Amino acid sequence: MTEIPDEAERLLESEPLMAHLATSVDDRPHVAPVWYHYDDGTVEIVTTGRKLGNVRENPRVALSVQKDEDGDPRWAATMLGRARVVDDETESRAARRRINEKYGADPDAYPENALVRIDLGSVAYWTY
Repeated sequence: MTEIPDEAERLLESEPLMAHLATSVDDRPHVAPVWYHYDDGTVEIVTTGRKLGNVRENPRVALSVQKDEDGDPRWAATMLGRARVVDDETESRAARRRINEKYGADPDAYPENALVRIDLGSVAYWTY
């Protein structure tokens, strides 16, 4: 596991911001906004559709998160890692609850979403 600076971890855990997940299959990029949960070098997202297929084909992913205030950037982080789809309904349900609660959604919403766990290899972050 990569060593992530404490300040970057604090920022990633701090509030319900959108992340942008980048996947790639056949040298074609796909970027989509996602809700996320960060904990100790691992990012969890719950999702459906093309992102799941892309991760199954090519586990190398990138994520970016940025905090803005009235259009002015405050901090940003970019992360590279290896993702895997967790085909376990109990784990997916627990992750959906964690993430939905973080973003103020019904904890049991989006039951079709599957868990994707991303082990981070590197994190770059900066504050403005």
